[in-house]
Amino acid sequence: MRRRTVTAAVLLMAALAGCSAGGEPAAVTPPARIVESAAPAPAADAAAAKPLARSLPVRIQLPAAGVDVRGVPELGLNADGTVEVPSVAQAERIGWYGKGVTPGETGPAVLIGHFDTERGPAVLKDVSKVKVGDELTVTRADGTVAVFRIRELEQVDKDAFPTEKVYGDTRRPELRLITCGGELVDGHRPDNIVLYADLVAARRD
Repeated sequence: MRRRTVTAAVLLMAALAGCSAGGEPAAVTPPARIVESAAPAPAADAAAAKPLARSLPVRIQLPAAGVDVRGVPELGLNADGTVEVPSVAQAERIGWYGKGVTPGETGPAVLIGHFDTERGPAVLKDVSKVKVGDELTVTRADGTVAVFRIRELEQVDKDAFPTEKVYGDTRRPELRLITCGGELVDGHRPDNIVLYADLVAARRD
């Protein structure tokens, strides 16, 4: 039975409260901005990669942004219902939202990483280089590599975060990668950048 990503109550509070944590970065990173774009969503009856069984992510690669990280921390919810982000000490890692599906299962797997922190640029500092059509791969604990293709890029004000679009159930294996963007305001970036991707293939590592 497919797991619900979050309850309806939590969905209302699921925006990322803060990616740039604890004040302005020591080395200020140019503001993250993307060119928003989208490719047509695959038709419901189109041939698609077969969903995978549940298996935890262990490595994430996004070559367009220079990302190749091993060790994926599991994220949950904060006391106020917002989704956790990796700690400042984990600024060079990308976390996985553990209350949802694993990458490759049917539904929206959610990954979260910092653009920068008080220590300076972080793992997704080059997110603005990503374009529709780029690939993101997730190596899983069972040895399979789930290959996703970026379908849409979106930059939104955190106060208008598209919670249902990001966390709501889907009929196919999909993935969202979330970070922060925009000019610094009182030590925080006011926007979220969301990359939406579809599973297109799976292989053995």
